[in-house]
Amino acid sequence: MLNQKEIIQTIRMIKDQHLDIRTVTMHLSLFDCISDDPDRTAANVRAKLLSKAGNLKSVADKIQAKYGIPIVNKRLSVSPVSLIGAASGGYKQIALAMDEVAKSIGIDFIGGYTALVQKSMTKEEKEFILTIPEVLASTERVCASVNVGSTRAGINMDAVRLMGEVVKETARLTAADDSIGCAKLVVFANAVEDNPFMAGSFNGVSEGDCVINVGISGPGVVKAALEQIRGESCDVLSETIKDTAFKITRMGELVGREAARELGAEFGIVDLSLAPTPIRNDSVGEVLQEMGLSVVGTHGTTACLAMLNDAVKKGGTMASSHVGGLSGAFIPVSEDIGMIEAVRAGALSLEKLEAMTSVCSVGLDMIAIPGDTPAETVSAIIADEAAIGVINNKTTAVRVIPVHGKNEGDVQFGGLLGYAPIMQVSKGSAADFVNRGGRIPAPIHSYKN
Repeated sequence: MLNQKEIIQTIRMIKDQHLDIRTVTMHLSLFDCISDDPDRTAANVRAKLLSKAGNLKSVADKIQAKYGIPIVNKRLSVSPVSLIGAASGGYKQIALAMDEVAKSIGIDFIGGYTALVQKSMTKEEKEFILTIPEVLASTERVCASVNVGSTRAGINMDAVRLMGEVVKETARLTAADDSIGCAKLVVFANAVEDNPFMAGSFNGVSEGDCVINVGISGPGVVKAALEQIRGESCDVLSETIKDTAFKITRMGELVGREAARELGAEFGIVDLSLAPTPIRNDSVGEVLQEMGLSVVGTHGTTACLAMLNDAVKKGGTMASSHVGGLSGAFIPVSEDIGMIEAVRAGALSLEKLEAMTSVCSVGLDMIAIPGDTPAETVSAIIADEAAIGVINNKTTAVRVIPVHGKNEGDVQFGGLLGYAPIMQVSKGSAADFVNRGGRIPAPIHSYKN
């Protein structure tokens, strides 16, 4: 039973430390929308989204006013469209219907333009993946994701090779806006089915018909707590992070359960992720510095991030029986002022970021790279990150932005997406490896039956 007094204790966190509900995301199953006619399928999707999510924004606004808790984003997430449109082939019609509804009801983003191809691809799934660049260029709020690997299946290198080309084509088609279409596209290994965060949110095939999942944040709250214990041992450091994560998770569950009740939906999970913003004192990078680093990227960074991620998960798990999604610490470059400053100082390279992803909650996120980066190099980056996820049985992801026509300088994305210095990639080539195709087998420890 939630104690609302615990929420009152967080008022200072909300007012002074940038604590917020980052997203209330409604996850919807679209399997009952399938038909063999593309226009009918799109019409069914449009009707269901409107009927189920038409009040999502107003309910979130009502809860925000009631508790004084900022709810930054209201989002939708649907069943993988590669499955919903397979019978009719109407993938783009579905995407346009999704975008139309999101705009009409005031939703920030809608995820689920998704394919799950970790083991192999059907002809229909390949056709679907090839529509991603055009869809992201012709819609404003649709987000896409593709899962190319899992610990159980290994890594589908044919899909990895294809996704390098898709990322590059998306960058080209959205070049006028600094290739921002790539900010709405993420490539996963071990994707989770209940993630409320974009761009990788989709409603998994084992999820319910209508579910509310909540994503909360709070790097500023953690940083403020750590400022009070400077010089204390790592034991005290970990306990302080756990205690802080506990408090803000309770707040997230209260909001999630109330939103679900108001909307006639099932309550799913709280995703406690330290999702930063470009605002000062709301940065995971700054938290890592408060833990004792002079700059993010120096030796010791991976150890600090591992402790932070683990303590966040432990605190959240003690606070709620329904913690899920990606819960942990995100390290996106463009959305985190501490990360941006570390890159500019030359302390944080793409290679160091890759090492850090072995212990963070996602992966290489919102990283601008030179526009002339070859598609095979993008695929190789995806393969490296998938390998970390598959071998370590964790979710990893790649959201890189080859900024078409630009090879250096800063790129402005705006809003929560922030801005990013273009990071350099290795000049070597993995083209021969990527072009082998096939499948990297699952690791030996995946066989647990």
